[in-house]
Amino acid sequence: MKHTAPTEACIGLGSNIGDKAGHIARAVDLLMHSGALERIEMSSLYRTPPWGLTDQDWFVNACLAGETRLAPLDLLARMQQIELDMGRKRIVHWGPRVIDLDILYYGAVTMHGETLTLPHAEIANRGFVLVPLAEIRPQRLIGGVTARELALKFAGEGIVKM
Repeated sequence: MKHTAPTEACIGLGSNIGDKAGHIARAVDLLMHSGALERIEMSSLYRTPPWGLTDQDWFVNACLAGETRLAPLDLLARMQQIELDMGRKRIVHWGPRVIDLDILYYGAVTMHGETLTLPHAEIANRGFVLVPLAEIRPQRLIGGVTARELALKFAGEGIVKM
């Protein structure tokens, strides 16, 4: 695993199976105790409607910003291991999941690869990401527009702070 200078990374978290809020809390704990992130700031939890595959239960979503010393692909690998350890099974694309962890951004890094795209390719199109992100990083620029401004377009779409 490559270690880098401390870099701010933001992680999107989601769950729609079982104890959704509990799964989010456990994932945050595992991210911190695995050394993936430190000095974290977390958004509130949000109840959100399903996205992509809409015939499934509602989600709990949140965003977590913190410092990492892991290189982007190493951070991704650590996150995917946490998903597996928590029982995530990738059966249906956009389907139900115990936990979903996505790197939303990693400092100012931009990359487009088969395994990872930074910033996250769909960040500007997903209210369940933008609303919690705007809570903790309202001035974060996404395509030249702040997270706060982008989040406003999702008002009234059923995203509710818990």
